[in-house]
Amino acid sequence: MKFPLVLFLALGALPLCAQDAPPAAPAPALAVAADSPLWDLAALAVAPKVTPAEPLRAEGVKGIFFDSVPYRGKPTKVFAWLGVPKVEPGKKVPGIVLVHGGGGTAFEVWTRLWVERGYAAIAFDACGSIPLHVGDSKKWQRHDAGGPPGWGGWEQISEAREDQWTHHAVSAGILANSLLRSLPEVDPERIGVTGISWGGYLTSLLAGVDQRFKFAVPVYGCGFTNEHGFAGKVQELGEEGAAKWMRWWDPSSYLAGATMPMLWVNGTNDFAYTMNAWQKSYRLPKSSHTLCLRPRMPHGHEPGWAPKEIAAFADSLVNGGELMPIMTDQGRDGRKAWATFDSGRTIAKAELHFTRDTGPWQKRTWEAAPAQVAEGLVTAELPEGARVYFLNVTDDRELVVSTEHEEIAE
Repeated sequence: MKFPLVLFLALGALPLCAQDAPPAAPAPALAVAADSPLWDLAALAVAPKVTPAEPLRAEGVKGIFFDSVPYRGKPTKVFAWLGVPKVEPGKKVPGIVLVHGGGGTAFEVWTRLWVERGYAAIAFDACGSIPLHVGDSKKWQRHDAGGPPGWGGWEQISEAREDQWTHHAVSAGILANSLLRSLPEVDPERIGVTGISWGGYLTSLLAGVDQRFKFAVPVYGCGFTNEHGFAGKVQELGEEGAAKWMRWWDPSSYLAGATMPMLWVNGTNDFAYTMNAWQKSYRLPKSSHTLCLRPRMPHGHEPGWAPKEIAAFADSLVNGGELMPIMTDQGRDGRKAWATFDSGRTIAKAELHFTRDTGPWQKRTWEAAPAQVAEGLVTAELPEGARVYFLNVTDDRELVVSTEHEEIAE
C-alpha cells in the first residue's frame, strides 16, 4: 500500500515547540516512539464502513455516516455529504476532500460546487455534528456517535491524546480520503484537499500527515498558532499545556513533511491567521507553494470557497487545466521591488501592495500602487515609509498570484 508513515516515522521525531523555529526549517525535535504515532496511518488508509444518513437529503449529493476512530473507548461515526459526477464508462474523475471551519459543518452547496466542476467531493463534519440546527439557534445538532466537539480542543489538553478534537478531525480527513480512493469512479492518484479557517488549519495538518493527497489548499488557516490571532488560547494552557498542544496539534510540527504542491490563500488583515505565522507556515514544506494574498479578504465560508484560484490550481494538477502564473524569484534593489514569473497567459494587471504601519497585523492599513510588467518581470518603486510589501500579478482569467511579503527595517 503506497501510504508512507511520514514525518514522525520517516524522521522519527516531532518538534517540541514551534515558536523558535526558523522560517525554512522545523522546530527542535522530541523523539516519538515508532510504535505510538499520533495517527494509526495503516488503519486509516483502509476505506471506512459507510451507512446512509437518513433522513438527511440534499439535491445532487447523498448524506452518509462513515466509521471513525473511538472516542473515550466507544466507536464513532462522522457525517458527510458525498457527491460523484456522472462518469463515462472506462473513465475516472478526480476527487477532493472539503474541510469546513469554525461555526460550520458539512456544506452540501460546497460539495455540489465541486461535483459541478467534475470532481467527486466529500465534505465531512469535523465536530461530531450533523447539518441541522438546534431549534432556532445557529448551533448544529450533535449526534450520539460523534467524537469530541471543536474547536482547537483547548479544554481537552489534559485528556487522553486519542480523545482530543484534532486527533479526531485529522483522522476523519484521512478516512474521507480513503473513502474517495475506494470509489470505482474515482482516480485515487488525483485527490486533493482544501479547507477554510479552522479547516485550513486541518488542511495544513493533513498535508503533512497524509502524503496520498496530490494537492492541498489551506484558506486562511496555517500553523504557528502561538504567534497569530489564537496565541492567547495557547498561552492560557500554561507552559506545559502550551508546549504539548504545539507539539501534538500545531501544523508547524508536520508541514515539513508535506510533499504535494500547495496553494495558500489568505487576506492581509485576517483576524486569526496573521501574515507572520502564515509566511512561516508556507515556508516549511519542501514541496512547491503558490500564494494568493488579497488585501482585506473577508473571512468566512463563502468568501473562503469563492476564490477562482482554488479550482484553477486543482484543475492544473489533476484535471487537465492550464497552469496558473508561477512566481520564480523575487528581491529588492534599494527601493525597487521586483519578481520574476512564468505565465502561459497574458498578465492583465500587476500591483504593489504595501503598508506603512507596524503593530498588530489585523489593524494595518494597506495601500496599492500599479506595478510595471515586462516579459516575465514585474517591478515597482517602494513609497517612502513602506514597512511591508508584496507584489500581485493577475492574469487574463482574473487569477491572482502573490510574492512573499517582505518586512523592511527602518
